Amino acid sequence: MSHTPLARSGPQHPDGHPEPPHPRRWTALALIGTAQFMLVLDVTVVNVALPDIGTDLGLGRTALTWTVTMYTLFFGGLMLLGGRLADVFGARRLLLTGLAVFTLASLAAGLAQNETLLIAGRAVQGVGAALLSPAALSTVTTSFHGTERNRALGVWAALGGTGFAAGVLLGGLLTAGPGWRWVFFVNVPVGIVLLAALPAVVRARPAHRTAGRLDVGGALTVTAATAAFIYGMVNAGDDGWTSPGTLLPLAAAVVLYGTFALVQRAAQDPLMQVGMLARRPVAAGAFLMLVASGLLISLFFLGSLYLQHVRGVSALRTGLLFLPAALATGVGAHVAGRLVGTVGTRPVAVTGLVLVAAGAGLLTGLSADGGVGLELLPGIVIAAAGVGPVFVTATASALAHVPHEEAGLASGVINTFHELGAAVGVAIASTVAAAGLSGAPSIGGFTGAYTMFAVIAAVSAAVSLWLVPAGKPEMSGVPHVH
Repeated sequence: MSHTPLARSGPQHPDGHPEPPHPRRWTALALIGTAQFMLVLDVTVVNVALPDIGTDLGLGRTALTWTVTMYTLFFGGLMLLGGRLADVFGARRLLLTGLAVFTLASLAAGLAQNETLLIAGRAVQGVGAALLSPAALSTVTTSFHGTERNRALGVWAALGGTGFAAGVLLGGLLTAGPGWRWVFFVNVPVGIVLLAALPAVVRARPAHRTAGRLDVGGALTVTAATAAFIYGMVNAGDDGWTSPGTLLPLAAAVVLYGTFALVQRAAQDPLMQVGMLARRPVAAGAFLMLVASGLLISLFFLGSLYLQHVRGVSALRTGLLFLPAALATGVGAHVAGRLVGTVGTRPVAVTGLVLVAAGAGLLTGLSADGGVGLELLPGIVIAAAGVGPVFVTATASALAHVPHEEAGLASGVINTFHELGAAVGVAIASTVAAAGLSGAPSIGGFTGAYTMFAVIAAVSAAVSLWLVPAGKPEMSGVPHVH
C-alpha cells in the first residue's frame, strides 16, 4: 500500500484565498523545536541523576523507576486530550499554556524534598508536556507546505531521538556540576524565554473543532490503564510475575484498555477516532514510534545505571560516554530524513530496527570488569544510530497525509505512542534487570535485559516488512489549517 495525500490545497485564509507563507516560520520552528526538545530531554535527563537522587531522598528501585515513568505516563496518557484541546481552543493557546505548566512543575520538582513531592512534580511536568507537544507539532504541520513541510518534519522527528540521547549527557553534566536538582531547574529560564518569544512568531489560527464535549473520562481511562500496566510491570521485578500485586494490575490494565476502546467507538465526540489507527500509515507510524522510544530510553536507562551502579563511573563521565550516542541518533535521523523521500519509509524503518537489534546484541557482552568504552560504546552507538531513522519514518508515515483539521488529534496519537513507549520500556527494563538494580551490583540482569531488547528490535523489523506501507510519503499536500 503506497502513501496517498489526502489533500493538495495550500493554507487558506478564512475568505478562501491562499495564505502566504509565514515570514517567520523558520524562527517559529526553531523556538517550538526548542520547547519540544526540552520535553523529550526530560524523559532521559534524570537517568544519570538517579543514583544521586536516590541517595539524597532515600529512594529505592521502585521509586526511581516511577521518577522516570510518572513523567512519561502523564505525558503519553493525556496526549490525546492535549491534541483535542489544541483543535478546540487553538494550537497557540495550548502551546503557551502547556509551556507555562511544564516550567512551573520543573521548578517544583527541583525543590522537592521527598519522594512524594518529586513524583508529583514529575506528574505535573507530564501534564504540561501533554498540552504542549501536540499543539507544537500541529503548529509545525500547518505552518509549512510542499518540500518545506518535508524538511520541517524531518527536523521535528530528529528532535525525538537526539533529545533522548542528549538528556543523558546533560544529566551527567548537571549532576556532576551544580547537582541533580538542576536537571529540573534548567527548564525554568528556558521556559520563561520561550514564553516571551513564541507569541511574536506563532500565528493564532481559528480552531476547527468548536462543537462537542471534551472526553476527559476517556483521557483518564487510558491514563489509568497505562498506570496499572506500569505498576504491574514494576512490581513484577520485586514480587515475581505470579504475585497478586503483578497479575491484578495487569488484568486491570487489560480491562481499562478494552473499556477505553469500547467507549471511544460508542462516543459521539470521542477522544480518539479508533478508525484513525485503522489507516495503515497511521498504524505503522504508531507502532514504529512505540518501539523506537521504548528501545532507546531503555537502552539509555540501563546503560547509565550499569555505568554508575555496577562500574562505579561518575555522573560526569557517564554523561560524556553517551555523547557519541547522541550524535549517532542525530546523524541517523538526518540521513533518514533524506532517504525516506528517495527509497521510501519501509526500507529505512527495517534497516534502522536491524541496527538496533545488532547494537543491543553487542551489549549482551557487557562484563563487570572489562573496558567500559570498548564494551558499551559500540553497541550503544549502533543502536542509537538505528533508532534515529525509526523516529523519522514513524513521523513521516503517520503525518504525511493528515488533513489540517485533524492535525492536533493525529499529532496527539503519534506523540502518545512516543511517550507510552518510553514509560513501558523503562518499566520492562527495570523489571528484567531488577537483580542488577537492587542490592549488590550484578551484571546478569543487565545482559538479560539487553538480550530481550535485541529480540524485540529484530521481531519489530520483521513486522515492519509487512506493516509499513511501501512507497514514498508525499508531503506536498497541505489541507486546511487551524
